[in-house]
Amino acid sequence: MTLAFQGIGIASSSPIALGPAFVDVRGGGGVSHTRIGAGQVAAEITRFELSVTAAHEALRTVRAQIPASTPVKIAEFIDTHLLMLEDTTMVDEVRRIVADELCSAEWALQMHRDALLKVFDQMDDPYLRTRRDDIEHVVDQIQTHLRGDSPQPKLTEQDLAGSVVVARDLTPADAIVLRQRGAVAFVTEFGGPMSHTAILARSLGVPAVMGIHDITRYLRTGEFLVVDGETGTVLAKADASTLEYYRQRLRLIEARQLRLRAIVDQPTETRDGVFVSLQANLDLPEDVEMARANGIAGVGLYRTEFLYMNRADLPDEEEHLATYAAMIANLDGLPITIRSLDIGVDKRAAGLPDCDNPALGLRALRFCLKTPELFHPQLRAILRAAAQGPVRLMLPLVTNVQELDSVLALLAQLKRQLRQEGLAHDDALPVGAMIEVPAAALSARAIAQRMDFLSIGTNDLIQYTLAVDRLDDSVNYLFDPIHPAILRLIRMTIEAGSALNIPVGMCGEMASDTRFTRLLLGMGLRDFSMQPGAILDVKEILLECDTRDLRHRTAQLFTHLDHTEPSCLLETLNQA
Repeated sequence: MTLAFQGIGIASSSPIALGPAFVDVRGGGGVSHTRIGAGQVAAEITRFELSVTAAHEALRTVRAQIPASTPVKIAEFIDTHLLMLEDTTMVDEVRRIVADELCSAEWALQMHRDALLKVFDQMDDPYLRTRRDDIEHVVDQIQTHLRGDSPQPKLTEQDLAGSVVVARDLTPADAIVLRQRGAVAFVTEFGGPMSHTAILARSLGVPAVMGIHDITRYLRTGEFLVVDGETGTVLAKADASTLEYYRQRLRLIEARQLRLRAIVDQPTETRDGVFVSLQANLDLPEDVEMARANGIAGVGLYRTEFLYMNRADLPDEEEHLATYAAMIANLDGLPITIRSLDIGVDKRAAGLPDCDNPALGLRALRFCLKTPELFHPQLRAILRAAAQGPVRLMLPLVTNVQELDSVLALLAQLKRQLRQEGLAHDDALPVGAMIEVPAAALSARAIAQRMDFLSIGTNDLIQYTLAVDRLDDSVNYLFDPIHPAILRLIRMTIEAGSALNIPVGMCGEMASDTRFTRLLLGMGLRDFSMQPGAILDVKEILLECDTRDLRHRTAQLFTHLDHTEPSCLLETLNQA
């Protein structure tokens, strides 16, 4: 009898895989609170230090084995963990806990881990909150070496050619080595769509299904599995007809990928001749090459948070400028929209207050306006970078027009400074606002009167409108992009821009989901920005669309929105 498990699907360039399971049961045991005597402290600290060194050397070995052709983002996960292992702050704190609490290194490390995770859990930004994975993975690597020899063989030493790896969780180092050794898919008990394992699976081109609790208890090594990253389904003991169905799907997917490559150079126009801009959401200059290979019209969202991560100091104006200049050069004339820092306050931020509720506290634009030593260098660098190519500035988490007036006044002041200093800059830098909270959508017309463009950030808009934390397993089923309230807020924003002849784009995950492409076109959206891998999927659909027909049918959809299940209305819209 076929066994089916449902989790969170991660569809890479290869969304389906079939193969025998390799079940990794490492890490299932907890850490016990073991006491030591005062005379054992020095030896315990030495044991901890040796384990840190061993973990560091193991990661260096993995780093050295990564081929030069591997996407930069993959290697950066390992580099991040190496930097954390080299950070004396963590080592010193564990030493202190061992000495003060007279406990084992394992328990001291666990205590320090828990304290760090509390800090990350209080961050509002979804991406930064998932960086807690780095803490967990680095700690797990040290704990592995503290435990010494394990009866479980090392996962990365197995013959994994064609296998589906089933594990409680995977570190970036695990994922990279597993893929190199032939693993074709990952199935984990923990993780979500923004976790490191998910990001790596996409980058490595393997499907994954995550968040299937206790999956390692139900599967056995050698069982033949089907992993469907599109639906989040894992099948075990499937019959011959089911296996043939999935093999046929794989053949169709491969044929479709060939078709998609054929449309890269086609104009991005609908059947009735309407141009649609398909841009990319990017993090690093090194990402530009892959995005351009998919025929992007530019970068609709460049996240700058990476400049602030894994460091004790703040990036200065020149570092900002060098980074932006590299992006502009790599884009070779294509436009780029740079988002100002979108980060929340954590408890360790010097001179800043703690937040009782970080989700509604000091973050993004409000954070920047209160910290001029952080905000001014970035804005000056963006103004200067705009002299080197087509650049726009985008402001995150706008909630009222007073914030915009403050930023516009600040920009005018910085432009005067740059003129006095004789530094090249763009006096006419376009400035736009992200629509990410209901207040901004409801005030979209007033915001559009002050801005050069608007961009809808659907991830936060849905989260704040529906009061749902999409990273919380217990409520993320309520995260619904087609909730009537969400659709009305999106339409309201698009209409506000249209009334004032202000471009309106979308840079949230909804823009990259082909289920919503026709709906968004019918609502009047003409600027989409998404992760590069989704560009051609969306393009294939819009090439077949007639916007006049979609506009009419979408208007009909809204008349039935309160009386018919939105998913049924969407299905009808997509069928025609």
